[in-house]
Amino acid sequence: MRALVLILLALIFGGAPARAELTPKCAVAEALISPEFALPRVAKAIENKKLDVLVVGAGSSTLAGAEAKAYPARLQAALSENLPGVAVTVQTDVKPGRTALVALKSVTAGLAANKPALMVWQAGTVDAMKSVDLDAFSGALDDGIDAAHKAGSDVVLVNGQYSPRTESIIALSQYAEHMRWVGLRNDTPLFERYAIMKLWSDLGTFDFMTHTKKLDMAEQVHDCIGRLLADLVIKSAKEAAPNGAR
Repeated sequence: MRALVLILLALIFGGAPARAELTPKCAVAEALISPEFALPRVAKAIENKKLDVLVVGAGSSTLAGAEAKAYPARLQAALSENLPGVAVTVQTDVKPGRTALVALKSVTAGLAANKPALMVWQAGTVDAMKSVDLDAFSGALDDGIDAAHKAGSDVVLVNGQYSPRTESIIALSQYAEHMRWVGLRNDTPLFERYAIMKLWSDLGTFDFMTHTKKLDMAEQVHDCIGRLLADLVIKSAKEAAPNGAR
C-alpha cells in the first residue's frame, strides 16, 4: 500500500505542469526558499485532490480593507494556480496583538474544527514587541507543533516582518533565530519572511523605510509572500515523493 501511495505521489508531482513564474520582485528572494523538511500530510492531501490549510497569526497576516490581497488569500490563489485539479481552501485564525502562547490556546480548537492538512503558524512580532521570554516563546511553538502533528496536520512556521524603522527598537531577529531552531528540532519547515524582507530592503526591491499610507507596496509584498510560501509548501510536499525522499 505504501509503495502504491509513493508511486501516485511521483505521478502527481512528476506530471504536473511547471509552476507559474514568480514576478521579478518576488523572484529576488527565491533562493531563500529551501525545502529542508518534508510535508507528508500535505502530499497525501494533494494526492487526494483536497488541500485544507489553516493560517494562525497576528496583525501582520492581514491587510485592513484589502483582505483578499493579504498573504493568506494570495497563498490560496498561488496554491490553486500551481496545483491544478486540487481543491485548495485556506482559512485563518488571525487576531492582532496575540503572542505565540496566547495563540496556542486556540490552536487545538482550530485544528479540531478545520482538520487541515497544513497549519501555517506566523509568530514572533508580538512576542518581540512584548519582550516575551525567548525560552517560553520557543516552548509555545514546540507545543503547538506537537498538537498539530497529533491532530494529523503538518506545520510551516513563518517568522516576523523585517522593518528597518523598528529594527533598533524591537529585537525581532532573536525571535526569528529561535524559530529556526524550533523548526530544526521538530523537522518543521520555516518560511524565512524576516530574511526575505530584509533582502528586499537591502537590495531596494521594496522601500520599507519610507512612510506611506498607500496600500500598493503592502499588496505587492503580501502577494510575493503568498507566492513564495506556496512555493515552499509545494517543494516540501515533493520531499515526501520517492524522487524527493530523504
